[in-house]
Amino acid sequence: MSDAVGGTGAAPAFTPRVFSGIQPSGGLTLGNYLGALKRFAEKQNEGIETIYCIVDLHAITVWQDPARLRHATRELAAGFIASGIDPARSILFNQSQVAEHAELAWLFNCVARMGWLGRMTQFKDKAGKNREAASVGLFAYPSLMAADIMVYHATHVPVGEDQKQHLELTRDIAIKFNNDYGVDFFPIVEPVIEGAATRVMSLRDGTRKMSKSDPSDQSRINLTDDADTIAQKIRKARTDAEPLPETLEALKDRPEARNLINIYAALDGRTPEAVLAEFAGQGFGAFKPALADLAVAHLAPISTEMTRIMQDVAEIDRMLGAGADRAAAIAGPILARAYDITGMIRSRR
Repeated sequence: MSDAVGGTGAAPAFTPRVFSGIQPSGGLTLGNYLGALKRFAEKQNEGIETIYCIVDLHAITVWQDPARLRHATRELAAGFIASGIDPARSILFNQSQVAEHAELAWLFNCVARMGWLGRMTQFKDKAGKNREAASVGLFAYPSLMAADIMVYHATHVPVGEDQKQHLELTRDIAIKFNNDYGVDFFPIVEPVIEGAATRVMSLRDGTRKMSKSDPSDQSRINLTDDADTIAQKIRKARTDAEPLPETLEALKDRPEARNLINIYAALDGRTPEAVLAEFAGQGFGAFKPALADLAVAHLAPISTEMTRIMQDVAEIDRMLGAGADRAAAIAGPILARAYDITGMIRSRR
């Protein structure tokens, strides 16, 4: 990787590197699997270095019970591994073990503008009407997200549609840093948004995202659900009385039907159009059992493996620590150079 400094000449050629992270703020769902974990595992086969992070510092922008946070962090690590992320092929760790994330976030806080952060829709949604009571961390965490990415000079980030705005902010911060200091130091990261179900919707309301915070457990499939529970939730998923059409366009006003088609396509590695070609003209009495069988075949083994992994939390902690060592080996020199660029004296030995 080139870390060339100076605003003239050709831009540096950055080594392709994928980074992404998930908050340990509750149980994993089918949405997490299709929108993130399944794609993370597939990225390992593309010949690009992959770094995956459990972003526990992001989780505490709202108060977390410490014991539950530790459990959720370990359970998320188990979910990563059970979904196919290999700690030997990818770097897998929890964010708080690599201090460079927080240190670079401070530099980025001084680069980002208040107006940029104030426009972030997720802050508005999470803070609600009483924004004065929200934590400073909740307001400023997009700077930490940018640091998570840039401290590895990541070039590509798999994200859902709801994270595009934060990735655009990451690009803005990188561009402003480079311009402010006359360098070509941070890459301009590219979002990776792909797949049939990058945004999985609730099984009870096809207009709302599947969420672990929804009070109804029937609205989601948890990665800890057993085979019977998975099948039962799909059978009870909200649909309509119309048969499945031949085209996606005909599903534009049928959000629940479109959601189930997308889920089937993502699980089966096909396009939604191909799924409709198979089931066109059939009702949900035929489609739901097929989807239930497919979901159980893919997800029940993940649930079983997560249970096995969680029986040895010491091994999970060891693995996360080893991943953090590998991550810090990349992040340390990048942070040190960022400090040099901004004029910090670094004379400790």
